[in-house]
Amino acid sequence: MTGSRWGAGFSSVNRFVAEVEAAAADPTKLRPGYVLAGDEIFLLDRCRAAVLQAFVPPDLRDFCLSDFDLASTSIFEVLDRAQTPSLMAPFQVIFIRNVRQLYTRGAKKDEFAALDRYFQSPNPQALLLFIADFLRIPADARRMDLDDKNRFERLTETLGAHCGMVELARVNDEDAMRWATAKAQQAGLRLEPDAARELVDALGADMMLVSSELEKLLLFAYGRGRITLGDVETMVLSAKQRTLYELTDAISARDRVRALALLQGLLNSSDAGEDAAIGHLYMLARTFRQMLVILEKNVRDSRAIWQALWQGFRIPPFAADDLIRQARRYKNRRELTRALRLVARADLELRSSPPDKRLVLERLIYELASEPRPPAPAWAAAQLSFES
Repeated sequence: MTGSRWGAGFSSVNRFVAEVEAAAADPTKLRPGYVLAGDEIFLLDRCRAAVLQAFVPPDLRDFCLSDFDLASTSIFEVLDRAQTPSLMAPFQVIFIRNVRQLYTRGAKKDEFAALDRYFQSPNPQALLLFIADFLRIPADARRMDLDDKNRFERLTETLGAHCGMVELARVNDEDAMRWATAKAQQAGLRLEPDAARELVDALGADMMLVSSELEKLLLFAYGRGRITLGDVETMVLSAKQRTLYELTDAISARDRVRALALLQGLLNSSDAGEDAAIGHLYMLARTFRQMLVILEKNVRDSRAIWQALWQGFRIPPFAADDLIRQARRYKNRRELTRALRLVARADLELRSSPPDKRLVLERLIYELASEPRPPAPAWAAAQLSFES
């Protein structure tokens, strides 16, 4: 699925994947680093999968694959790892998250000087991949937010001077439909045009959801040769998706008992069980972000919601009124950003391989459905600081 007919996100990723596949036999043909810029998780996963397929043998995964987070690890430690040859593996792949830390307030002269020194003489047996998911690149780059545009230019001027830039732009409706149709064709099925349209519209062109739901449709229609509009209506707008909005409804209503019961139902109905936890967190974070936009833009009816939520960030039509009602239960932006911080903390905990993923999710839902604690008075904070 290469070619210029694809939009910015697919085109950039297709070029990167082709480059990785071509360099599998000779890694020195790759650039020493790449910046994966954008928050489109579906495309990020495609990039990661291509790199792992090419350079990370399953039996050497523990020795040649590293994941660093700049929130807890300095760039100096990352570069030290990149410069140190592995005794157990011929090639190292290093993913670097939270790249935003390099662009926070305060001079980062030492950090960028270290990066410049490394890339002047990089280790040819190491590949650095910087995940810059702190900016959003829309399907139409002309509509990029001014702040995101400034961030992207800063990335290009610094890391982009040494690394290849891979734009993970949002996928537009037409590209999502084209991808789904091609994917079905690869599986020997015909995805009818009205079915493709309904699939994409129902999921707001969210490629993570489109991909997941298409896999179910392929199994559902196996042996029949085609996927119809009726199949999409039966399978995609299912109880599981509605349960997600029922869960956020219980959370926004501060109904902890119902929220926890709905979480159990969601986990029990999931084919992957607890292993689907990251996906559930992704959907929760997305829904709270949608509510934040609805609250900030003062959306009061479903007709206005399509103007407030941009393409690729929209919601299924059946959920519009429910989500507006849920968003208006929150008093201010602070309460919704608190929810997003709690989800982010749970995501970090899940990615650290906790002994019980279900417990992490239960604690998150309990906290989300609880009233936020009022901030401590200034005198109390001062007293605590004095005592410590």
